[in-house]
Amino acid sequence: MNLTFDLNGFICRHVTERAESLFTTDLFSFHTKLADNINGRSVLVIGGAGSIGSSYINALLKFKPHRLYVVDTNENGLTELTRDLRSSPDLNVPNDYLTYPINFSGPVFEKILKQEGPFDIVANFAAHKHVRSEKDHYSIEAMVNNNVLKAKRLLDLLLQNPPEHFFCVSTDKAANPVNVMGASKKLMEEVILAYSREMPITTARFANVAFSNGSLLAGFLERLLKRQPLAAPLDIKRYFVSPEESGQICLLACMLGEAGDIFFPKLKKEKMKKFSDIGDSLLKELGKQPVYCESEQEAQLSAINLNGKSAWPVHYFPSDTSGEKSFEEFYTQQEELDLNRFKALGVIKNAPKKELSEIEAIFAALTNLFEKEKVNKEMIVELLAEFIPNFEHIETGKNLDQRM
Repeated sequence: MNLTFDLNGFICRHVTERAESLFTTDLFSFHTKLADNINGRSVLVIGGAGSIGSSYINALLKFKPHRLYVVDTNENGLTELTRDLRSSPDLNVPNDYLTYPINFSGPVFEKILKQEGPFDIVANFAAHKHVRSEKDHYSIEAMVNNNVLKAKRLLDLLLQNPPEHFFCVSTDKAANPVNVMGASKKLMEEVILAYSREMPITTARFANVAFSNGSLLAGFLERLLKRQPLAAPLDIKRYFVSPEESGQICLLACMLGEAGDIFFPKLKKEKMKKFSDIGDSLLKELGKQPVYCESEQEAQLSAINLNGKSAWPVHYFPSDTSGEKSFEEFYTQQEELDLNRFKALGVIKNAPKKELSEIEAIFAALTNLFEKEKVNKEMIVELLAEFIPNFEHIETGKNLDQRM
């Protein structure tokens, strides 16, 4: 693939269809307050090597924090993050900047938090974010442990020295969830709402981040580099934001929200995009012509004979895997909305808060289930449905690991 390909330009033209960030006006309007809340502060970012976490850091360093520590299990990702920050002339990387390739629920992290803290701003982006992570009870247990149980343990640690601002990322899939990933994030929201009585906590539900790490769109680029066919569902529509916008959403929510606020971008339904349409646009941008194949096998065979031709095999198919909605939504009809404070952001206000004792009971039930010798996916889904009344799981018996 052409190394001079302008990915950000492609996203603006063919994915978000916005020449500038959706949040330009809000960032300008609240610039002084953002600066007051960030400049001179100490910041801890968990999961900062991922797409959203690194974009948050880029948005943060438009201002001047005094100290920045970044934790992530992805050592290579932290290395690339540092190279990127050090190579960007418009970012204010503080002198006290350190990265740690560690697990945020382990003993080393706890030492850092106790001995290097307290931190004024803490943002947590460590999460399982893919629907494919619900293929069986092993992957679901790992996802619930990371998205929910570890998040609660982090909050218990922070209660000893609460930060001025704490942010934990959610997802649009938490609104009327149909997959375990969305249900785990909805449960995470319940946890942070309960703890929002004790410290200032906010979260954000937002759209797919275009070409984020591990996403289907990022996979398109990998397939092109490896001379493999593109594959995508035909009937799935999603909202999209750019990587830059994803970090800005989180920064605005973290710095400007009130305890318990859930933020989301104001996006119109007609702006939703199909993955297949983006795939076709990407090929045409690169001077390629999509050739539609009826099966994975046909697409694989067609890719063998590319030989520098402009034609490129694609396989688009009706979605048939578990946990997939045909479209996404940011809020439910029962939630109270504030649509006036920000130009491009809505806020879910006054969401019901469970007592911490209720949260403890939920966690005890999850832990007891995971400790049983024989556990299956159905048992976990059934238990999650008890805690999340609007969780209506879509089960087809097929998971994304069975697709190209």
